[in-house]
Amino acid sequence: MAEEKTSAAVEETTVAPEVKEEVQTQQDPKEYLENFDWDKYEEGIERVDDTKLKEFETLVEENFVDTADEEVVEGTVVHMTDREAIIDINAKSEGVISLNEFRYNPDLKVGDKVEVLIDIREDKTGQLVLSHRKARTIMAWDRVNAAHDKEEIVTGFVKCRTKGGMIVDVFGIEAFLPGSQIDVKPIRDYDQYVGKTMEFKVVKINHEFKNVVVSHKALIEADIEEQKKEIIGQLEKGQVLEGVVKNITSYGVFIDLGGVDGLIHITDLSWSRINHPNEVVELDQKLNVVILDFDDNKSRIQLGLKQLEKHPWDALGDEIKVGDKVKGKVVVIADYGAFIEVAEGVEGLIHVSEMSWSTHLRSAQDFVNVGDEVEAVVLTLDREDRKMSLGIKQLTPDPWTDITTKYPVGSKHKGIVRNFTNFGVFVEMEEGIDGLIYISDLSWTKKIKHPSEFVAVGDTLEVEVLELDVEGRKLSLGHKQTTENPWDKYSEEFAEGTIHKAAIAEIVDKGATIDFNEDIVGFVPSRHLEKEDGKKLVKGEEAEFKIIEFNKDFKRVVASHTAIFREQEEKNVRAAKKRSTSSDEAAPTLGDANAQLQALKDKMEADSKKK
Repeated sequence: MAEEKTSAAVEETTVAPEVKEEVQTQQDPKEYLENFDWDKYEEGIERVDDTKLKEFETLVEENFVDTADEEVVEGTVVHMTDREAIIDINAKSEGVISLNEFRYNPDLKVGDKVEVLIDIREDKTGQLVLSHRKARTIMAWDRVNAAHDKEEIVTGFVKCRTKGGMIVDVFGIEAFLPGSQIDVKPIRDYDQYVGKTMEFKVVKINHEFKNVVVSHKALIEADIEEQKKEIIGQLEKGQVLEGVVKNITSYGVFIDLGGVDGLIHITDLSWSRINHPNEVVELDQKLNVVILDFDDNKSRIQLGLKQLEKHPWDALGDEIKVGDKVKGKVVVIADYGAFIEVAEGVEGLIHVSEMSWSTHLRSAQDFVNVGDEVEAVVLTLDREDRKMSLGIKQLTPDPWTDITTKYPVGSKHKGIVRNFTNFGVFVEMEEGIDGLIYISDLSWTKKIKHPSEFVAVGDTLEVEVLELDVEGRKLSLGHKQTTENPWDKYSEEFAEGTIHKAAIAEIVDKGATIDFNEDIVGFVPSRHLEKEDGKKLVKGEEAEFKIIEFNKDFKRVVASHTAIFREQEEKNVRAAKKRSTSSDEAAPTLGDANAQLQALKDKMEADSKKK
């Protein structure tokens, strides 16, 4: 009995706590789980019967995520370090994710909901490792396709540059952003977008190669198109608008007027002459511009910048008048002259004829260069037509004022050959005074077809003033007149009838030429080349020649070899005739008559040549 009581007492003692425990388990399951002492349970201090253990397992299954499951689950960021994010996925323990997986979302903070996939259920330290990147990849294609089909706006992180554009992280997929789809305006610095989170529109998906193309430009084009229609509808000529420099070319500047582009031609940028638009404006600069013109559909808008300022000619002071000296910079050089900017936007032309007193024109580049600062005299001034002509030579005295004193007729000087023509040579006596030597006044003896055969440009020649026309500003010169005319002495040396020895130089049409000296070239007619034996002289053959014609004015010398032995025949005829007359005045023979007739014929031909 005692044993039974004892047993009953023990039983009561043992049951009582269980009953008490049952009463206690009537609390909320979540609270029970939170307050359960795992350490005591693991060390065996607190035992749980099978019924309670089964209830515990059921509660765990209902309230905790199965870490062996491959499904994507949602977690909450509960803590962040410099390198990791601690994520609560309602599992037995919290998981960690490297912040590198959230580069696309630099604004991540505690409390944010994120999708994760269990990467490692328990690493070597017993830590649950999660992956946000893998979770995003699993869900990415469904989301990308849905965004493309519904034309939804997606958010992406620009990771890096690539050939032709950028790589963008969209839902964990690397999408391609072409450079032309970044913005509506040309992009000059791609690197400025790296590391930024932007909105995009999915414009193309290649399912075979898993390629995605996105566009940021598409999002703003719709808004711009509406703005463009509104702006175009309000455009009027003369209207002043604010714009931004969008592009600069060699011929002008494109201005963004808020979705509508207009062009400022280079000539409408400044009243001053410029070489390139970047001298006046720079990219992204804000400007006020005036509408000058546009086409019917207003797709081409011509803008002006200089028109917003007063024309420089209107601001030109009245103190400038004809005859005044002005200073300016050479801005443009043409063949006919140079344009000088005497004030900002006010130019005058110095014609090449007004650059020097010289009468033969040269290029303006021989006198000035672009950028030179020059002084000039105002020759004409037309404020209405906004034209001004200037002169440089007027700053120095006219060299023709005392020309008769410096260059009287008959005086001899030295000049420099400046130019050729077919009929003569222009010689510069000094700056502003040129003279002409006709081709016939170059040499006494040489037959010159073109002046270049006698002199070269830049040569110094001795000249004599032959004529002087002060009013016409013309100076006639001669070079041969500076030396004695050799034909004066040759008229005696080579007089008709004189005999000279020479060789045939050339066989020419109707005869041959012979060089008597370096000045005189004689001509021998064909019939006068016949020798006594009946043959004709050939090139290089030396013989005696008789001068049958000498003309100093035309420098013409005609010679004959045949006349040498013909003359001897005539002498023989005359001697025979004389002997015949003295011996009974015998009648002339037939041979004598023939000789006399031939001599008479030769004389008549010679007389004909003289005429």
